[in-house]
Amino acid sequence: MANKNESSQQPRDESRRQFLKYSGTAIGGVVVGGVIGGLIGANANTDKKDEAAQPDTGKPAKPADRDYNQALMFFNQDQFMTAEAASERIYPKDDSGPGAKELGVAFFIDHQMASAYGMNAREYMSPPFYKSEATQGYQLSFKRRELVALGLDSLNVYSMDKYQKGFPDLAPEEQDKVLGDFEQDAVNIKGVPASTFFAYFLNLTIEGVYADPLYGGNKNMDGWRMRNYPGNQMSFTEQIDKDDFVKMEPLSLSDHLEIG
Repeated sequence: MANKNESSQQPRDESRRQFLKYSGTAIGGVVVGGVIGGLIGANANTDKKDEAAQPDTGKPAKPADRDYNQALMFFNQDQFMTAEAASERIYPKDDSGPGAKELGVAFFIDHQMASAYGMNAREYMSPPFYKSEATQGYQLSFKRRELVALGLDSLNVYSMDKYQKGFPDLAPEEQDKVLGDFEQDAVNIKGVPASTFFAYFLNLTIEGVYADPLYGGNKNMDGWRMRNYPGNQMSFTEQIDKDDFVKMEPLSLSDHLEIG
């Protein structure tokens, strides 16, 4: 009896599959037939023919040329644009090569703030807090990501008060004046000296220019190329005994991952 039921139900299932395949498709739980279904069915058949016509090389398709590091992880859009504009004034494009914007420095800073480093994950950040000596390094109660976000927001607030425009919209000389005011502590930021933010942001900018591209900045290793820095080479045994300077095409840590 069980065998009879199974054999009698199979043709019905096949018939239903054929109906869905050629007459329509299920979208959001609704079966759509008629012209739309016919077009989808025809496209599905065409796709299969196209796939069959393409030779199987046994190799995966070449991925699109995309930089997946160019994605925000912490900043909002306004903070990112401000970071991009401020870092470009600190490290501008000139005849020697690209500036911070083209090198993706703002993405580097954003990724650092989204990481455990930006959260001060390995540091003691609980009260009580005391005034620190200048030689003690970073001693603020703010986490690094909080300091950077506060500083970038303050750049915009100060720019609006002084020039009635946000920092990214200022002329280059106006941006330099605003950054100079922060460097000289001519700006009041709640809970932190403006010069502390400026000094930290300056260091982050330089790090983003010369860090391995794996971390988001130094796009295409152009920061290294400006310095003739070879990057992360596997070995220098063939060059170390040469008297003349050897210019080498730089390598990133990610290049070794691809090789491996």
